[in-house]
Amino acid sequence: MPAIIILGSGLAGYTVAREFRKLDKATPLIIITADDGGFYSKPMLSNAFAQRKLATQLVTQTALQMAEQIDARIMSGTRVESINTASKTVLTSAGVFDYDKLVIAVGAQAIRLPMAGDAADQVLSVNHIDDYTVFRSRIAAAADGAPSRVTILGAGLIGCEFADDLAGGGHAVTLVDPNAVPLAALAAPALSEGLHAALVSRGVSLHLGTTAASIDRINNALQVTLANGKSFATDIVLSAVGLRADMRLAQAAQLKTSRGIVVDAHGQSSAPDVYAVGDCAEYTLQADGSTRHLPYIAPLMTAARAIARTLTGEFTVIDLKPAPVLVKTPSYPLALVPPPQGTASGTWHTATDEQQRTVCRFYDGNGVMQGFGVAPQDAAARQGLLAELGTTLESGQLNLAT
Repeated sequence: MPAIIILGSGLAGYTVAREFRKLDKATPLIIITADDGGFYSKPMLSNAFAQRKLATQLVTQTALQMAEQIDARIMSGTRVESINTASKTVLTSAGVFDYDKLVIAVGAQAIRLPMAGDAADQVLSVNHIDDYTVFRSRIAAAADGAPSRVTILGAGLIGCEFADDLAGGGHAVTLVDPNAVPLAALAAPALSEGLHAALVSRGVSLHLGTTAASIDRINNALQVTLANGKSFATDIVLSAVGLRADMRLAQAAQLKTSRGIVVDAHGQSSAPDVYAVGDCAEYTLQADGSTRHLPYIAPLMTAARAIARTLTGEFTVIDLKPAPVLVKTPSYPLALVPPPQGTASGTWHTATDEQQRTVCRFYDGNGVMQGFGVAPQDAAARQGLLAELGTTLESGQLNLAT
């Protein structure tokens, strides 16, 4: 019987596999992955230091355990060379495999910015549990077990989470970003300012409005020179400037791509019986037919469940409802629903509620609420604000931005 083949053993790939197996107990299922196939939650990588968790403690199930749980053949340490959508085959380092349906769940790659200096190649990134292992070992070795100086490039979601976590673990953290405030692309200005203050109180040093120009080796340390001319010593440099969807296999197979592998309402790519999910996918939105790259857990889970049903022949639309992005910064916990990409105009309205939370609502030019942010966040605040999405300000309030 032709198999369902899933490329990738991250949360997206394994969620599709688990959901599919709930519905279909008989169809052969093959998961092909270049790593060891162990299951772990990738979001945990950015908040495990303060909890003193080793990489091995983050892996909750081995490939063997996963294979038994979902009755699948898991081919770990296997590199995928190419996809042939005409013959419906996958060429790998272990041979050629036929598929009935194929799911691409290969995730994203860390963006590496070009940088000068004789130690530019020492810049680390953490996009996988193996990266986390290297990062932990570098920190431990840098000061022989004492607190280390860690410089993080990028004050976006992941950079701020790492900064808060490492500072909470006792390390001296410096955060560098070209924007004037952290989380500039996602949060309302008032929430960015609140996070800035919280990180400073945590002991994080911030260099905003500039970038790292060069990294050089100075004795047993690294020297970071910024574009504004300032320089300082550090032990570790971590790049957290963002991720880019891994589209190498898809582009070689001539699938349609944009910011990710473009998929339709059912998660299918431009090739029949080939699907994409997770950080490598760009989903089609039902409201207007536009596409969007959504590298967050909630859309991943929604898409994985729908695709699993579609794989059984029960064609299921991926219903992507707004879901808050939870920022794992304990010193200032945030929940964010950023305004939709391409929103031409609008204003943030900021207020303090009865629980002394900072609540920011984004209204577009027609006065319709299109996004929000709240800190400190909790489930009740999130649910209440979600219910408000799509509501309209009364006339006379449209030009009030507080």
